[in-house]
Amino acid sequence: MKKMYGLAAGCMGMAVILSACTPQVSTSVPNVIRVENVDVGDEGKVTINSSESVEVTPDMAEIIYGITTEDEDASACQQKNTEALNQVLAFLKEQGYEDKSIKTTGFSLEPRYDWSGNRQQLIGYQMDTQVTVTDVPIDDVGNLLSKTVESGANEIQNVTYFSSTYDQAYEEALKKAVELARGKAEAIAEADGRQLGKVLKVEEYNDGQYGRYASSGINQRSMKMMDTEAAAGAAEMGVMPGQMKITANICVDFELLP
Repeated sequence: MKKMYGLAAGCMGMAVILSACTPQVSTSVPNVIRVENVDVGDEGKVTINSSESVEVTPDMAEIIYGITTEDEDASACQQKNTEALNQVLAFLKEQGYEDKSIKTTGFSLEPRYDWSGNRQQLIGYQMDTQVTVTDVPIDDVGNLLSKTVESGANEIQNVTYFSSTYDQAYEEALKKAVELARGKAEAIAEADGRQLGKVLKVEEYNDGQYGRYASSGINQRSMKMMDTEAAAGAAEMGVMPGQMKITANICVDFELLP
């Protein structure tokens, strides 16, 4: 006759975040623990949902700049944008960033209209270009923001942080999650008068690398409205990446022995 035991709760999803200093482990208690005693001879299993996190300090950053130019003539507008873009690229390469770390995207040239009155009047053109720089050491972010603005970029669209030791930190979180699952399974087996056997199956949930990057909160799209001196001053604010959390969520089936 089949016996069924159930404890309600629920799998927690997966979050990820990053590391550079000594990992600090924080334990999360899952919402669901499901226990089954299956009629497979004298064998059975216990299924545990486990989650563990490792907190780390990001050591790298990615910066997205914007270059916006305006002119009454489309060709002149494009020429201004090209000149500013070349200045920014030249500066980044002077700082030691290789082509593989620099990407130009988002080229667009659009007409500008005056909508006052009862008619639409063409008054000029606007061109926008994006420049993305990756693998920026965290200690260089503040200086790079201000100097690149001085070199020709007039927007800082986004800054995100990440860790060069993400994979190692995530593996540490996985190990801790398995250890936590085993401890819970042993407690459940003991409460049922059984012994815990081998691991039957391990499932890892949602390792989509979400959380490998974390927003810094620096997003100054309006910087194009500021003069160079004011923009540089705003960008020289201290960069404090704080802590990020890398979380592993797993589901483990353990064998239950008589």
